[in-house]
Amino acid sequence: MGWDNASTIATEVEKPQHTYPRAMLVAVFIVAISYIVPVGAMWMTGLPASSWDTGFWADVAGILGGPLLRFGLALGGMISGFGMFNALVMSYSRLPLAMAQDGMLPKIFGKLHPKSKAPWVTIVVLACFWMPCLLLGFERLVTLDILIYGTSLFLEFLALAVLRFREPTLKRPFKVPGGLFGAVAIGIPPMLLLGFSVFRSEHESILGMSSFAFGMILIAAGFVAYALNHALKPAGWGVAPKRKPQPAA
Repeated sequence: MGWDNASTIATEVEKPQHTYPRAMLVAVFIVAISYIVPVGAMWMTGLPASSWDTGFWADVAGILGGPLLRFGLALGGMISGFGMFNALVMSYSRLPLAMAQDGMLPKIFGKLHPKSKAPWVTIVVLACFWMPCLLLGFERLVTLDILIYGTSLFLEFLALAVLRFREPTLKRPFKVPGGLFGAVAIGIPPMLLLGFSVFRSEHESILGMSSFAFGMILIAAGFVAYALNHALKPAGWGVAPKRKPQPAA
C-alpha cells in the first residue's frame, strides 16, 4: 500500500514515465528484503509468533545483542518513521495544492514557499490536523489509516475502471495491461486485503466507539465538507495562477 502516493508529485520528478517504474522495481526488492531478514531473525530465535507484540523487536534485539543493539534498533525505527512521515507530508500536501489550482479550494492553499517551492500553507494546515492524532496511539492510527486510506484507494481503482470503460482511447503515460478486465482485476486483491485488515482490527475503540464507526464518521464528514464547499462556492474558488512545476527542496 502507498505506491499511489508517488503520483501526486509526478510533476516535480524528472521523466516520471521512466523514473517511476525503475524506482518501484528497486523499492519492491528493498521492501521484500526488509521483511525477509527480520522474519528470518525471528525464526532463528525460536520464539512463538503468538508471543509477539508492538515493540517486541526491540526486546528481541536486547536479548540477542544487548542494550547497544536494542538502542540501535529503536534509533533505526525512529529514523525510518521520520523518513516515512517526511515522504507522506510531501505527497499529501500536493493534493490540496492541486485542488486549489483547479479552483476546488481557496487560492491560499496554492501558495508556494518562495525558496523551496513547497506548499507551506497546506503543510501547516495539515500539521494542525495531524497533531491531535498523536493522542490516539499506534494501533488505533493503523486501524483508521487502513479504513480511510482503503476507501480512497477503492475510489482510485473505481476511477481506473470507469475511465478505461468510458475513455478507452485516452492517452495514458502509464497503463495497466489487460483492458477493462485488467483494470478491474488489479483492484480486487488489495480490496480483499484491506477488508480483512479492517475485520481483524474491529476490537479497537476511539471515544467509546469502535474504530470502524469512528472512521466511517470521518469519511462521512468528507462528504459533508464537499457538499458545504459546493454550496458556498458552486462555481469554484477561482483558478489559481498556473506556475511552472519546480522540484521542492
